Amino acid sequence: MEKIEIKKISEFEWEIPKTGKMKVSVKIFASEKLLELMKQDITLEQAKNVAQLPGIVEKSIVLPDAHQGYGFSIGGVAAFDMEKGVISPGGVGYDINCGIRLLTTNIAVSEFMKKRKEVLHSIFRAVPSGVGRGGQKYGKEEIIKVLETGAEWAVEKGFGNKKDLEHTEEYGKMKNANAKDVSQRAIARGLPQLGTLGAGNHFLEIQRIEEIYDAEIAKKWGLEKGNIAISIHCGSRGLGHQVASDYIKFMEDEYGFENLPDRELINAPINSELGKKYLSAMDCAVNFAFCNRQMIMHQVREQVKHYFPKAEINLLYDVCHNIAKIEEHVVDGKKMKLCIHRKGATRSFGPGRKELPEAYKETGQPVLIPGSMGTSSYVLVGTKKAEEISFGSTAHGAGRVESRAQAHRELSVEDVEKELEEKDIIIEAGSRKGLVEEAPGAYKDVDEVVRVSDKVGIGKLIAKLKPIAVMKG
Repeated sequence: MEKIEIKKISEFEWEIPKTGKMKVSVKIFASEKLLELMKQDITLEQAKNVAQLPGIVEKSIVLPDAHQGYGFSIGGVAAFDMEKGVISPGGVGYDINCGIRLLTTNIAVSEFMKKRKEVLHSIFRAVPSGVGRGGQKYGKEEIIKVLETGAEWAVEKGFGNKKDLEHTEEYGKMKNANAKDVSQRAIARGLPQLGTLGAGNHFLEIQRIEEIYDAEIAKKWGLEKGNIAISIHCGSRGLGHQVASDYIKFMEDEYGFENLPDRELINAPINSELGKKYLSAMDCAVNFAFCNRQMIMHQVREQVKHYFPKAEINLLYDVCHNIAKIEEHVVDGKKMKLCIHRKGATRSFGPGRKELPEAYKETGQPVLIPGSMGTSSYVLVGTKKAEEISFGSTAHGAGRVESRAQAHRELSVEDVEKELEEKDIIIEAGSRKGLVEEAPGAYKDVDEVVRVSDKVGIGKLIAKLKPIAVMKG
């Protein structure tokens, strides 16, 4: 790997100056400890490569949880000019709108623990999980409606209520989605996968609210120390993966990759016919993922209500982690419409942004940063500072530090089960192999990732959650 010049700007901010073919510099948000981990793979090279793409504006951003990905690093953000810029599937990822939603409840942990095992088992039975495991198969016409209307479709079918949509990014529906831009192969892969969790780093976790850092906002949001909360983390399943594969091939055929620093950064001009079609197909996959999480949430509510009939279970928020969006940002004192790629990154808008649901216009949006199985997760709030320095973005999780293969070499299922048992966390898993791949030791320290986000001001801490029951695919 080439030696990269990195300049220290402040305790948690670093810069790779613009050199060679780079059109902008690279901005890194990290502690020294996290920066050292980034140097162990090609994260920083990938950020430099992104800085060479046509129409990139201001800087290529590396967030505290960043690690090597396809084309862009996971934990990478880049903004592109609408006239001269490009859109790249590698800047969104294969799992389009992999995201997370958090449910708040009025159930005390002390009460929940009496029925913890039964509740987890009931949810495990109600929500299909694991590689390729399907749920109820819907007809093609229904899937097409899902692609164009997102979580609205689920609510219309009785899977939740209108308030859920008001607590979802984009109200659970990207309006630019046209199902004609999605291949029959992608639709076929989606037919049996609606309402399913999938595998890999997808999970469903029941947590206790351990710490409150901002009492005023926590109260407004229904986060009460000592109660349980529930996280659902998954995406667009095989449908989103197929959309990415299809458009990577279309773009290679149309534009080639001879002038790119990395073949994985294949792209199309945003304003080209192919660029617009990818944006529409990606929005369809985003809608599929919103609908998927909505349906899973409905099942979770039903199962928990069976054991706690008087429970109030409300959606705090649902945020996307892999997406490209057209947004307005101020660059050099001027408002610009930009295409923001967030790959393994959470939008982190502060108070007043027009995109935010009414419920969060006053406080700023909830930012949900899950840990790895066995470690803390966090709720933060978006900030004006994030809009100024990171195009309104922050980290999306702990970020891998070990490959899945490496995790298998170093850990056994028994090791992971023992570690969780020592922390009094019960687990149901579709795959014992998946347990090892998603072990806490395979990830960066989420506490450190969140500390950097908070100190830099790209997301401010509200609450800390600890797992007590985990379901993995």
